[in-house]
Amino acid sequence: MEARRRPLLRVIALLGRYRLQVGITFFCVLAGTLLSLAVPRFIGQAVDLVLSKGDTRLLLGLAVAVVVVSVLRGLFNYGQTYLSEWVSQRVAYDLRNRLYDHIQRLSFSFHDQAQTGQLMSRATADVEGLRMFVAFGFLRGSSLVVLIVGIAGLLLALDWQLAMFSSLVVVPIAYLAIRSSRRLRVLWWNVQEGLGRLGIVLQENLAGMRVVKAFAGQNMELAKFTARSREVYDTSMEANWLYAVYSPVMAGLVMLAIALLIWSGGRAVVSDRLTPGELTQFVLYLLLLPMPVRMLGWMVSLASRASSSGERVFEVLDAQAAVRERPSAIETGRARGHVAFENVSFGYRKEAPVLREVGFEARPGEAIALVGSSGSGKTTVAHLLPRFYDVTAGRIAVDGRDIREVTLASLRRNIGIVQQEVFLFSASMRDNIAYGAPGASQEAIEAAARAARLDVFIRSLPEGYDTWVGERGITLSGGQRQRVAIARTILLDPPILILDDATSSVDTETEELIFQALQELMRGRTTFIIAQRPRTLEYAHRILVLDEGRIVEQGTHQNLLARDGLYRRIYYGARETEIAQVR
Repeated sequence: MEARRRPLLRVIALLGRYRLQVGITFFCVLAGTLLSLAVPRFIGQAVDLVLSKGDTRLLLGLAVAVVVVSVLRGLFNYGQTYLSEWVSQRVAYDLRNRLYDHIQRLSFSFHDQAQTGQLMSRATADVEGLRMFVAFGFLRGSSLVVLIVGIAGLLLALDWQLAMFSSLVVVPIAYLAIRSSRRLRVLWWNVQEGLGRLGIVLQENLAGMRVVKAFAGQNMELAKFTARSREVYDTSMEANWLYAVYSPVMAGLVMLAIALLIWSGGRAVVSDRLTPGELTQFVLYLLLLPMPVRMLGWMVSLASRASSSGERVFEVLDAQAAVRERPSAIETGRARGHVAFENVSFGYRKEAPVLREVGFEARPGEAIALVGSSGSGKTTVAHLLPRFYDVTAGRIAVDGRDIREVTLASLRRNIGIVQQEVFLFSASMRDNIAYGAPGASQEAIEAAARAARLDVFIRSLPEGYDTWVGERGITLSGGQRQRVAIARTILLDPPILILDDATSSVDTETEELIFQALQELMRGRTTFIIAQRPRTLEYAHRILVLDEGRIVEQGTHQNLLARDGLYRRIYYGARETEIAQVR
């Protein structure tokens, strides 16, 4: 709710780190604006000197004064332009990094629901909208307030009656500014949301380009993109149409005030209530008003857009991680690897539990396989151990200590994970293997690659370990990507391993080579193997069979096969599928 109530105030609060630069900027704004107000006064005095006194000797001095004031005003304008841009860029830099860091720290539950395109839009377009507000709407925009207030004060000092008469247009201008601000805020919110939805379509299309081409879906995707793009276009045009209508209307009201001034001011000069020079000042000051009034309309639009952007940005920054580190959490060292699930229950949604009172122990060095049909809870067990999610009941302990009592970083340093869906970065083979251990030596990287049966393949590449991996690893086969992920985990040397269908993308021969290496690696390490392939299950010391979130069977491979239970059906079903694939 705070993000919706005060987004612009929260952005302004970010300027606190740059008080000196902001102070100098406001000084430049004030000085430059006051100097610009001095020019009409000099001109008015020149008119009176020539017309009333015929004194031309002071004209040169007044002309020089105008030149000096203009030069000084230019210097101060340079200062406010440069510093306002510097401050706004720093605020955007801080905000963008803070947003990125916060997104990185949010729990899996947030990313399960968040859309990538929307997050990208908030980190780019919305942050840029806030930067524009800081630079133009707040820092440099303050010159408009000083200019309007200064003009009003000078007009009152010249002739209060004429000033009050000319100010009759102020009320309708204020009304139009408030009315347009409310409408524009809603429209710009819709524009930013539309850009986020457009980003989602673009991101999904580019990520799934092979599927699009395989199913000849180009026209369908183009239609989806065009529809989203049209929504953004229509809403943007409505917002710009509103600005285009209100801005000239407000400027026209100022020109109406000038017309009234010429009529009533001329009468004041004839009656000797004003001098010609004072009337000239009056007209010149009013002529200065259309620019700040037009800019005021733009500032209203800018503030409305920034308010919408601020709501979207702070909505993410205010999001709380479901998995939080306790203030009393301790930094743990290398674990022995004793893992205990004690009556653990969990559900991604409260009304739909995935695990129900799951309890088991894994001794150090023991390899445990988790088996079950899709949706039985196997992967959920693997996600709970490193606290990607928190249990809803029961507890998980490592070496007898509740994992919620230790810091997330130290817990996850003890757990190596090879996930079913492998993600590789656009970087070299070396960097991808060393992602979790950036300071690893070349020898350690090569040893991990050998253990994953990847070293020979890498050396066959033209640039060896310096070979660049394409986006998401699309230049590698599924089996090669899987082995890079395994090498990445081996390099961490964790006491606890989680192999989440780690061999699902490799052929039988490669699978056996990998497990020959992993058998040595798993010695002295607690290993959880989530797999369906029969050959993989045979390497486990103990097998847990899950069904609808409960452990229904457990034992060794041979013991479970001897029973006529769920494991036997799963195992022989997988064997038949494997044989059919070979054929």
